Amino acid sequence: MATRATILNVLLLTSLQLLLTCHVTLAAGGKWDLLLPNVGISAMHMQLLPNDRVVMFDRTNFGPSNISLPNGNCRNNPQDPVSKIDCTAHSIEYNVASNKIRPLTVQSNTWCSSGSLRPDGVLVQTGGDRDGELKARTFTPCDNNECDWVEINNGLARRRWYASNHILPNGQQIVIGGQAQFNYEFFPKTTSPNVIALPFLAETSDRGEENNLYPYVFLNTDGFLFIFANNRAILLDYVKNTVVKTYPAIPGGDPRSYPSTGSAVLLPLKNLEADKIDAEVLVCGGAPKGSFIAAFRRKTFVKALDTCARIKINDETPQWTVEKMPHARVMGDMTLLPNGDVLLINGGSAGSAAWELGREPVFVPDLYHPENPVNSRFESLKPNTIPRMYHSTAILLRDGRVLVGGSNPHGFYEFTNVLFPTELSLEAFSPAYLEPEFAKLRPKILSPKSQSTITYGKNLKVKFKVSGKVKGPIKVTMVFPSFTTHSFSMNQRLLVLDNVRVKRTSSIFGALFGKSNNYEVQVRTPRSANIAPPGYYMMFVVNENVPSEGIWVRLQ
Repeated sequence: MATRATILNVLLLTSLQLLLTCHVTLAAGGKWDLLLPNVGISAMHMQLLPNDRVVMFDRTNFGPSNISLPNGNCRNNPQDPVSKIDCTAHSIEYNVASNKIRPLTVQSNTWCSSGSLRPDGVLVQTGGDRDGELKARTFTPCDNNECDWVEINNGLARRRWYASNHILPNGQQIVIGGQAQFNYEFFPKTTSPNVIALPFLAETSDRGEENNLYPYVFLNTDGFLFIFANNRAILLDYVKNTVVKTYPAIPGGDPRSYPSTGSAVLLPLKNLEADKIDAEVLVCGGAPKGSFIAAFRRKTFVKALDTCARIKINDETPQWTVEKMPHARVMGDMTLLPNGDVLLINGGSAGSAAWELGREPVFVPDLYHPENPVNSRFESLKPNTIPRMYHSTAILLRDGRVLVGGSNPHGFYEFTNVLFPTELSLEAFSPAYLEPEFAKLRPKILSPKSQSTITYGKNLKVKFKVSGKVKGPIKVTMVFPSFTTHSFSMNQRLLVLDNVRVKRTSSIFGALFGKSNNYEVQVRTPRSANIAPPGYYMMFVVNENVPSEGIWVRLQ
């Protein structure tokens, strides 16, 4: 028979477990804000520019959008089955500061295209469908609302539809793959040969499904490219067109690339002064093999994958470590946050990518803490109420919020009598570090000023202030702004700068009252373009996992 003490202990333990459960539920962090209910287009592609404007676009051949072209302009659109003369815009610029949009004019079809920022901050965007498949386009940031798209005919040597881009150490872009394109090329075009065969892409193409489109591409710290397609990866010397390392398939063998769309990030790079830098890739979600065919032919929507796989790509014998996610997710986005955490957001938990083939929206974002031990890395956050399915996007803003838009799983704009209507709204997700309770920990960068130029391999003094105390180590991070579409953020990269020393500095307030909350941290800038390609980065100071608002710096 149980004693009184035993019963009391059981009751106490049960109460503690309930309290902990309630704490986990109540602690679901973050906040959602509806920024604009209608931006006129569905944000299929997004790119943050270094003037804090965001360029968004969808495609030009699926009927009129909800926003008119500027100045009453119209364009001939013979490929559009709905409107041969189109007076509506299919690209916009969003001003983060004013929360306003303006229409842009894109002349050719940008559907399922790719891109990256040049080192000078100009957006280079490549490919698309039909009349856009060989095009390149540029968008030069401006503050006077007069800039617009410039089209480059035959900017590409091959049709690029569902390809991936990456900026290279020399400032060029490499454009890899695309539907039926088992090769890569460079932009701007190089001398012959500009198109180079990549058999790996043919080897990873599943019959009837492909499952190798929009390959995940990351620049490794040795200057080679890590390329993931389907369920496995290679390390490519793109100059010599030589595979220098072949990685094993993810255990289980299920595909993670379009249309069995998962997502992937290069985890934060740190210890940048080390002779050999650890680089890890994280691949999350996707759909079991055959999901696309099951959904397309039989209207059977298979449960999405609920695992992530992580690999140290510079190990001598690299192996994948697989861990469970809180939610199965296909067509999700993965966004690196300034403090080094990874946000998993958007998508569904059944079916696959492509028109009408996704089901069961995942409204709950999940946060991944890379530094935590295995099985304690995930945290579920505050849910959304708007389904963000196929063709949804998410990008990091300089103020630490994540901009979320898009979702159009239809061949045209469809707002009624469909399971998931075309979504024209724009939202912001604010991670928990932006909550008022952390205001005293939040640094404010005093110098360098935003838009400063920094150079490779130098000591850099970063001055900041906090209203509270600095107890733990300070991190300075740099984030390259990504081009995001189809659940992959191209060029996304976060660097944790080596911290030389932190010291408290004097201020007028400190001189008067004998106290200063001003600090200076001395860090080392990346030593080479292999570690950090040239261009604009958002720089943050992170105090106890709470980041400052970022500043723009140009690394060259």
